[in-house]
Amino acid sequence: MLIHPWDAPRDDTEWQHWLTTHDFGQLAVNGPPGEPPFVQPLHFFYDPERGEAITHLARPNPLLPALAADPQVVLSVVDDYAFIPGPWQADPEGPPEHGVPTSFYAAVQLRCTAHLVDDPAELAALLNRQVGHFQPEGDSSTVAAGEAPYGRLLSGIRAVRLEVTGVRAKFKYAGKRAAGVQDRIAAGLVERDGPRDAAAREHLVRRRAQG
Repeated sequence: MLIHPWDAPRDDTEWQHWLTTHDFGQLAVNGPPGEPPFVQPLHFFYDPERGEAITHLARPNPLLPALAADPQVVLSVVDDYAFIPGPWQADPEGPPEHGVPTSFYAAVQLRCTAHLVDDPAELAALLNRQVGHFQPEGDSSTVAAGEAPYGRLLSGIRAVRLEVTGVRAKFKYAGKRAAGVQDRIAAGLVERDGPRDAAAREHLVRRRAQG
């Protein structure tokens, strides 16, 4: 992923905060020799204090033997994307039809070392951390090995603890454009009001204010 200086995160806090609310991505795992990578869409819980992401997979999932063979993986998350028409990007002194269309998006790629977890007690603890992120306290039963309602189901899954070893993050929101062009794009996003336009505009405005 190409990251220009104007699209780079201001600091680690920017992408870490974004991941707390963007917790569905794709786990890319090296396939067997001569085969393409395996890619698995999944929910995950990112824990910035421990520098890891937590998820789990059903035992029949072909990613599991691939992870055992090569634990070096990438967890990729992309969202808050919007198509930006060319006229919105046109230089102030040029004709609108000379503007170049582009895509806005936020993306974080976590390079990780995957650790497979089978011990029932440790597996239950990791599941409780993941479920606790998605369901507030009191909205779900605690997972405990050998205890109802979920204990008997633990044998059907394996937890995956993704130890983060590198990060590539990008917030592509007109960072190199002149203020007047940014204003035009922001106004266009408000007027169009597409599914992710409000989020894209928020990034543009926030990053412009940060300088």
